[in-house]
Amino acid sequence: MKISIVTPSFNQGAFIAEAIESVLAQQDANVEHIIVDNCSTDNTLEVLSRYPHLKVVCEKDQGQSDALNKGFKAATGDIVGWLNADDRYLPGCFDHIRDAFDRRSELDIVYGDYRLVDGKGVLIRVRKELGFDMFMLKYLHVLYIPTTSAFFRRKVFDEGNFLDINYHYAMDYEFFLRLAIQGYKFGHVSALMADFRWHEDNKSNKNTQRQDQERETALLRQDVFLRSVPIAFRPPVRVFLMVTARLKRTLLKLVQGAY
Repeated sequence: MKISIVTPSFNQGAFIAEAIESVLAQQDANVEHIIVDNCSTDNTLEVLSRYPHLKVVCEKDQGQSDALNKGFKAATGDIVGWLNADDRYLPGCFDHIRDAFDRRSELDIVYGDYRLVDGKGVLIRVRKELGFDMFMLKYLHVLYIPTTSAFFRRKVFDEGNFLDINYHYAMDYEFFLRLAIQGYKFGHVSALMADFRWHEDNKSNKNTQRQDQERETALLRQDVFLRSVPIAFRPPVRVFLMVTARLKRTLLKLVQGAY
């Protein structure tokens, strides 16, 4: 199966070469890497010019979600991965992904474990994740499915599913939640597949309040149960669900030795 990797980019010249090299390091001939760049003003375009194999789209966009959608629409692979410009894949990632999709034909989205690294790529901690759980996806305080190690069957996009460009910080949460509610099947692979870079300019690190607001907006729009709760009772019900989800996650990770 051919794999397409989509990387949105804007002024990530300090990191994007590592992302590109991590795809090349898979030593996989049946891969295309699409870079969608928002007319970067740093050295990003100079870095990209060193890699003639890339498919580069350089034009103004309406944000990261819009850039990713352009890449998803341009992808020709049977499997599509989302790799941000400051993240990187680990050796063997594509082998794990192909194997998972080959063995489990019912899966539409596959995700694996990952490492949290700092701006210099130094390990902070290893994050071993759990199998898919709708309750935790909905009500946990964070998105536990890492985009950096998530891959989609092409059918997800062929059937008209794309990121909502109105979301700038929780677009991944909204997208995964929407896909899960529509019935797409998620599967977890217990293997380290990627590095998620945590640094001062990281989007997830710069505006956590806005991210939380967008996540709650997405949940309320998608979750029939939460909408059915009277407005006056929603805050305590939401807190109860979040605490329950955190407790469930903690217990499951302890039992499975994921800490």
